[in-house]
This record gives sequence, C-alpha cells and structure tokens, in this order.
Amino acid sequence: MKLKLGLPKGSLQEASLQLFRRAGYEITVNPRSYFPAVDDEEIECMLIRAQEMARYVEDGILDAGLTGRDWILENGANVREVADLLYSKQTLGKVRWVLAVPEESPVKSVTDLEGKIIATELVKVTERYLAQNGVKAKVEFSWGATEVKPPVLADAIVEVTETGSSLRANGLRIVETVLESNTKFISNHAAWQDSWKREKMETLVMLLDGAMEAAGKVGLMLNVQRADLDRVLAVLPALKRPTISTLSDPGWVAVNTVIEEKTVREIIPRLKAANAQGIVEYPLNKIVL
Repeated sequence: MKLKLGLPKGSLQEASLQLFRRAGYEITVNPRSYFPAVDDEEIECMLIRAQEMARYVEDGILDAGLTGRDWILENGANVREVADLLYSKQTLGKVRWVLAVPEESPVKSVTDLEGKIIATELVKVTERYLAQNGVKAKVEFSWGATEVKPPVLADAIVEVTETGSSLRANGLRIVETVLESNTKFISNHAAWQDSWKREKMETLVMLLDGAMEAAGKVGLMLNVQRADLDRVLAVLPALKRPTISTLSDPGWVAVNTVIEEKTVREIIPRLKAANAQGIVEYPLNKIVL
C-alpha cells in the first residue's frame, strides 16, 4: 500500500522539499517529470499546483497534499484539514491576500470600489469579500503579473504578499487584508478513515511539525561547576527547562538546552563570563514536543 501525496509545484516547491528533507525524507525532483522520487517506499509523490491541490485530494486522486488555506477556500473543497504547516516561500509564517491600489488612488477602503474593476487570481474569495462589505465591483481573473495591471487594466488588485515589498516596488499601496493564509496538510476523507493511511499521515505531520519547530533554533551543551550553575541558568532561555546532568566529578554538571540561533552570538559570551566551559553549539533537524 502507498500513500499518494501531492506536493505543491511552483513558488512553494523548494520550501516544501527543504521541509521534508529536515523531517527526514529525501525527495528528488526530475525537471522532466511530475513524479518525484522519495526514499520511502510507502509514499508516492506527485507535483501539483497549489491552486489545484484541494480539488484532486477531494476527488481521491490524491490521498493527501500540501496547499494553502486560500486555495481550499477558493475551490470550496470538502477535505480534512489535518494540520497547519506554518512555512511559506520566504518566511516561517502566514501570507496575506491584500487589496491594493496605486499610491495616487483616492481609494481608502473596499467600499470605495463600487463599480470598479479588481484583478486577482483569487476570484471567488474576492467576490465573497466584496459581498460581505456590500460592494458591487467587477472581479477579473488575472493570469499573472497582477501588480502591473493598475491603473490601466484594473482599479485595484487582490494579491498575495509576505512582506509587501513587491507591491511597493510596483507603486501600490495596501488598503485592506482580505485573507490570511498558510500552508495546510489536507487529506481525502476516505483516506483518513483508512487506518494505515491515517497512521502514515499522522507520522508525516509529526515529523514535519518537528522540523518546523527546530527551524531557527540550535542546541547548546556546556559544562559548569555547581557553584556557578545559577549564574549560567540566569543567562539561558530554554524551550522548557535546560537538562542538567551530573558529571563524573560531582562538583560539575553538564547543561543541555535549545535556543534561538539569532541569540547565540549574544549568549555565548555571557555564558563564558558566567564561568561556563566546553560550550558546544550544534544544529537541530527536528524538535518533537
């Protein structure tokens, strides 16, 4: 038996492959094939655009897949949302679909777009957003390069952004957030009821969660005399509490903890000043809580 798993092709592809790699799955993509090789005989992968993933999972062509909350809503797909995977193309977090207009536009809110033209790839979600705000406007599907369409081809756009830098570079101003989205692990309902496939998916999610939890963190090991232990512990932030182990010399202990990688350069000198010795920093692949 195999779990048929859809991986997002396109902007999320590389970030997804890196996440799976940290989780312990080596996935090799042949640029001429939509069926990557994976070093797990119980998984069969297929590359599918995130925009279409939920539909194929709903129809049972795939047992499970990774796609955004935005595309689940856009397709109105009836799938099981198994887990949130908080990673994206550039950051470890959510993205926003925003309503944006040219800098010089008089538009201050969505209500100012009555009778106007809005270009977007997220047509149905945008239409529902307009309806919720009592606005009647024409929503046109955009095949790409949406940022360059205002003001000639559209009065406004609804576009996805992580940092807003691309919108600013194209002279656009964000008016409102239409939707927040993040990657989700989704399952076909029938596949979820299959005990073997469900256990396989739960294992995958646990390892992917562990890989995300470890992102941006490192482990620290060090030795310290018991007399200086409180000084060292005062320096260390910890995932929960540092692990403290007695060494062969009863006057010394070993301390093991997890910290944010960006804080290492500040913490190590402070640990040294607190009389810590033998400080070792090591990378982390997964933290399973």
